[in-house]
Amino acid sequence: MIPIGPAQESNGNTQSRSRLGVILLTIFIDLVGFSIIFPLFPSILEYYLPRGGDSGILAAFISLMSTLPVVEESQRPFLTHVLFGGILGSLYSILQFISAPIWGRMSDRIGRRNIMLWTVAGTTFGYLIWFLSGSFLLLIISRVINGISGGNLSVATAAVADVTGKKSRSSGMALIGVAFGLGFIVGPVIGGFSALYDISAHHPGLVGFGVNPFSMPALIACLLSAINWIWIFLRFVETLPPEPQKVSQRETSRNRITEMFSIQDRDVRLTTQLYFIFITAFSGMEFTLPFLAAERLNYSTAENARIFLFIGVILIIIQGGVVRSLAPRMGEKCLAILGIISGILAFFLISSAISTTTFYIGLALLAIGIGLASPTLASLVSLYSADREQGHYLGLFRSAGSLARAIGPIAAGFIYWYVGSRFCYLTAAVILFIPLALAFRLRQPAKN
Repeated sequence: MIPIGPAQESNGNTQSRSRLGVILLTIFIDLVGFSIIFPLFPSILEYYLPRGGDSGILAAFISLMSTLPVVEESQRPFLTHVLFGGILGSLYSILQFISAPIWGRMSDRIGRRNIMLWTVAGTTFGYLIWFLSGSFLLLIISRVINGISGGNLSVATAAVADVTGKKSRSSGMALIGVAFGLGFIVGPVIGGFSALYDISAHHPGLVGFGVNPFSMPALIACLLSAINWIWIFLRFVETLPPEPQKVSQRETSRNRITEMFSIQDRDVRLTTQLYFIFITAFSGMEFTLPFLAAERLNYSTAENARIFLFIGVILIIIQGGVVRSLAPRMGEKCLAILGIISGILAFFLISSAISTTTFYIGLALLAIGIGLASPTLASLVSLYSADREQGHYLGLFRSAGSLARAIGPIAAGFIYWYVGSRFCYLTAAVILFIPLALAFRLRQPAKN
């Protein structure tokens, strides 16, 4: 072995920090893209439906669903909003689900840097289309492009695994959690507050080019993506080792859902399955929180924005501090189990919350649950995987999360408006006992 001097080690550490910064910015912007539209739903529906959304398959589907019985007839208009938001959210996530393992496997072959450049360029282009989307069709196209490009979460996660050793893997995955938390905070904030400035009203001459009342959030997101692409191009050094990657063509062409639930490695398979169930429940409840707050506590849009801010801040504290501190001592499996238990308690509490105090205690438990479980489950998949399979397995893991986020909002919306908010959250609490049981079956990974 060739000895490494202090200068070489310092240079290596600096390079690793630079690459981590690029990776985390990419993840942050992906989450901004996913969440930026959340606070816009009531207004964006009113704007776009008369501009192409009141005809075609989507309008027919919403019309059909609006005839279903609900708990109270007065809630029927909210059901339309929930379905509209659920469809857009599901579109983004299902495309992430399809593309994540493809980008992950391609990055195992040709490198993380190339794939990140391609996908971030796609993200930038998608936001540009949204900026100019004067019609409902263009809005959908922009979400399609961003959903496909957003599959680079698997590549970014694999790159973090490349530059961290097994003993520090949880710290790397926790930093990914921080990027998730920041994106979760900043996305709704950008969407909600920047939309207060209507470019089309201040510059009516741009309306002919497709500029609309929601162009400002798109413009900010587009600029962030462009900066990210430039940073990757100038500063990001390839993290994948130079050995050629051998990938079976049969595995590459397999059905992604089937592969996700039939992974050969037992522990990777169990971790991916429990993550899928866990995120399905959490994403559904996350999506319905503003509706529950409005129904029980008469919260306004600004107060609903503070809900996401509160959750996001706790996520950053838990993932950026608590997980990094406790994982080396307690282990990822233990923290994941504690996170699932916290989620169960959160949903039971929120299901019956009728005061702000009780509601926010439930929100805190919810944030602690996702903050503990999400990064540790990702770390477990990485620790269970062989070095040259990390991109593929982490791609399937992130795909499971994307599929869960596609199913969760629509499923929760149907349950919420059909049988009520209390039963919706009680159902989620009961569902979480399944991943809890699966977590106890996992072995403690080696970190040698």
